[in-house]
Amino acid sequence: MFRPLLLTLFCALAPLTVAAQNANVSFGGLKQDTRLPVEVKAETLNVNQADGSATFTGNVRVAQGEMRLAAQSVRVEYGESGKSIEKLHATGGVTLASATDAAEAKEAVYTIATGLVVMTGDVLLTQGKSAISGQKLVIDLKAGTGRMEGGVSTIFVPGGN
Repeated sequence: MFRPLLLTLFCALAPLTVAAQNANVSFGGLKQDTRLPVEVKAETLNVNQADGSATFTGNVRVAQGEMRLAAQSVRVEYGESGKSIEKLHATGGVTLASATDAAEAKEAVYTIATGLVVMTGDVLLTQGKSAISGQKLVIDLKAGTGRMEGGVSTIFVPGGN
């Protein structure tokens, strides 16, 4: 999924490790149609009518198209109408995955309308045999792009993607 020219040159040379503060990456596998319905499964559901939220806990699984999110807890914030989901706030061993990409973090916030997912806390992204880690990952699901920030470290494996 990594296609920038410099990256291609590095990958052609040999496996290597890179450390940086920020890195832009491609997320073709995590590109998503954010208009698709969101399905949530969990052990427990608590609804709060006062603030327009619902909290799913225990083995939470969220699906939207081919994208999957798993966590221990997911707080769903509804829009003013109470019928549409605005945000999902996942905590506790968060995993976001598609057929080709997977990202893990301590927490994630997915804003449905913008298609932005912000993952924070010991983030690890794997794409094929390549991996990149940092403290914050911002994924634009509509564009299929992302940015890793905070002590970025990566290993590229030639032909691994």
